[in-house]
Amino acid sequence: MTQSNNSLITPILVSTCIITIICFSVRSSFGIFQIPIASEFGWLRSEFSIAIAIQNLSWGIGQPIFAAIGEKFGDRKAIFAGAILYALGLILSSSATTPSEHHLYNILVGFGIAGTGFGVILAVIGRSSSAENRSMSLGIATAAGSVGQMIGPPLAEFLLGLMSWGNVFLIFSGLILTIIFFLPMMRSPRKTGKVILNENMGQALAKAFSDPSYTLIFLGFFSCGFQLAFVTAHFPAFITEMCGPIAPDSILASIGITTSSALGATAIALIGFANIGGTIIAGFLGKSYSKKDLLAYIYTGRTLLAAIFIILPMTPLTVIIFSLTMGLLWLATVPITSGLIAQIYGLKYMGTLYGIVFLSHQLGSFLGVWLGGYLYDLDGSYTTVWWVGVGVGAFSAIIHIPVREQPMIERLA
Repeated sequence: MTQSNNSLITPILVSTCIITIICFSVRSSFGIFQIPIASEFGWLRSEFSIAIAIQNLSWGIGQPIFAAIGEKFGDRKAIFAGAILYALGLILSSSATTPSEHHLYNILVGFGIAGTGFGVILAVIGRSSSAENRSMSLGIATAAGSVGQMIGPPLAEFLLGLMSWGNVFLIFSGLILTIIFFLPMMRSPRKTGKVILNENMGQALAKAFSDPSYTLIFLGFFSCGFQLAFVTAHFPAFITEMCGPIAPDSILASIGITTSSALGATAIALIGFANIGGTIIAGFLGKSYSKKDLLAYIYTGRTLLAAIFIILPMTPLTVIIFSLTMGLLWLATVPITSGLIAQIYGLKYMGTLYGIVFLSHQLGSFLGVWLGGYLYDLDGSYTTVWWVGVGVGAFSAIIHIPVREQPMIERLA
């Protein structure tokens, strides 16, 4: 059955949002486990960092693969396979005792995230939404990832207070498997236009690869991955070690945030909370304004915020302010970037084309997570890699300016 109404809220949007919330609740919590796991086994900070880095790289490699599976065999089958791999990786990781085991099992986790994450989900939404609602729908789905980010880290912190990290991984694996129960709500989206349907994947890829704008979008998404993965993986530990004490009579203490460790988990959750609004606003703006210009503004804002934060002394107040303001820009690039790809190259192979661009994002994620741990072990500080993130953010702001937004089908007419 195909979907033909122009409603914004549809069963597909609801089900994909729920799946995204579950996926990102677990995915955004891995930074919380860095200190407990490293402390238990006496590892260097880089040992667990490289496991998360491998997870991000596997996610990036798997993204176009799962998108192509979804376009060839059906989105629900791709998401089902992703959920199984995700849960299996968590189950195996729960009993891992060596860095190499965590490295290996996080390959499964990464591929699982690829099958249940934005690459497949946003393509489903893009194909099932009307042109009028597409940008907003992509923004809402991306905001669902922020809801997951708001839930996951505090949940992980709470569960770690009750049980071992291995048992928390087992609970999270069960949570991931609940994704399967929402797949029946995902009916097949309506078909795209006739001209695009007559184009095969090879032709679509060839056109995109020959277009300089696609290369610019690919390169520009690198810094998004670098910044997001570094902050998600290392910011809780950064705050735990560097932030000033929380006053007993402060507002934070009154709501139960009495340690820098709890503040680290709260910071990631606040980023997710603020980004709910940020991504919805981005989706709304993407309907009426130049998407490439919006991306340039978003990256410029991230660059300035990160620079100001690292220059100022870190206190609980600056952590809260940074988390809320950065959250407004956190995943705002996702609906704009995916919408830009759909606008330029069409909808039929949007998932695969976005998946390839997302590989750049995950190469940045790999470098951000790994470099954070490596440089920390070298000099005991995250400052250098933080400034690297500022630099790559400025690069992305500049590189989106020459992108051509005109649809390829119009250029070739």
